[in-house]
Amino acid sequence: MIETETPEEANRVAREATEPIHLLLTDIVMPKTSGFELAGALRELRPAMKVLYMSGYTDSHVSRAFILHPDAPFIQKPFTASALLTKLREALGSSATA
Repeated sequence: MIETETPEEANRVAREATEPIHLLLTDIVMPKTSGFELAGALRELRPAMKVLYMSGYTDSHVSRAFILHPDAPFIQKPFTASALLTKLREALGSSATA
């Protein structure tokens, strides 16, 4: 697991990492950029990378305000470790292991 605190740091890490980055877990609302913009930038560097979006806003608010694709993996905050694990497995699809 690689953890970053800013979108700029995430971009730097994605450029410099030598190992695959399988999944980006990102908040939708962040200062200076959105999770969608970050995911788009990182996917240019890592096209196979999956994305799981999270937000403290309700699912319906996120869908309306941020035009979240209905099939985009999303988890609403606050969430439990178990709920996160389930969503991570869903987002990773067949590449996820128990």
